[in-house]
Amino acid sequence: MKLLRFGPIGSEKPGLLDAAGNIRDLSGIIPDIDGRTVTPESLARLRALDPAGLPLVEGTPRLGACVARPGKFVCIGLNYADHAAETGAAIPDEPIVFMKATSALSGPNDPILKPRGSTKLDWEVELAFVVGSDCRYVDEAEAAAAIAGYFVCNDVSERAFQLQSSQWDKGKGCDSFGPIGPWLVTPDETGDIGNLHMWLEVNGKRFQDGTTSTMIFRPAFILSYLSRFMSLQPGDIVTTGTPPGVGLGQNPNVWLNSGDRVSLGIAGLGEQHQLVVDA
Repeated sequence: MKLLRFGPIGSEKPGLLDAAGNIRDLSGIIPDIDGRTVTPESLARLRALDPAGLPLVEGTPRLGACVARPGKFVCIGLNYADHAAETGAAIPDEPIVFMKATSALSGPNDPILKPRGSTKLDWEVELAFVVGSDCRYVDEAEAAAAIAGYFVCNDVSERAFQLQSSQWDKGKGCDSFGPIGPWLVTPDETGDIGNLHMWLEVNGKRFQDGTTSTMIFRPAFILSYLSRFMSLQPGDIVTTGTPPGVGLGQNPNVWLNSGDRVSLGIAGLGEQHQLVVDA
């Protein structure tokens, strides 16, 4: 299944993308796409529906973040061997964990807000997933079964803010720095999660062009690892790192400015398109 949220900011409704690419309204079935509705039981109920029996959504409504109100927005840094190489960093022995503010969430095509004082605004196409079951000290098999779905995330980053201290969070958590979607794809429809093509372009120029095959720590391991240090609940979001080609890795560096257009995508998980504007 491909699940999504559509409508104006703050008034999104849950939806399902049918086989023809049409949005079907799920608001008569579930209240939203969130921790209550990404559990195995809820997804099984949705999977049993006939999409043709759901109301058809006309036009091209705005798409919201494909998961609402996550309790946590957990991120993994330097998780692609070729991205670590471009930054001059050693391959991590364990996942590098940091957090994004949940207020950073935005829709896949909403503007990126360039913060006041920003001088080094950057991009990162990432594979992200949502947790569907309570996880505490789970092994990899249990973690794999607890992943409710995958989606695209742009881990927007302000490098000047990020590198001012040993903690990355303030350069990662600004408003609009976490566009997710366009839809949440359940694991049965993602194909080989370890070999998905990923790309990102700025103003039509391709900067990132890689695959999840160079990921160091895979999603099930990451979720198992995180569950040793924090409990995770349905609706929590985890994003898993980026391949090479970020602005920080260019020589000379390339940074986003107001008026720039960013496009990105992952095979089978859809695309995002964002305009950079001043906050």
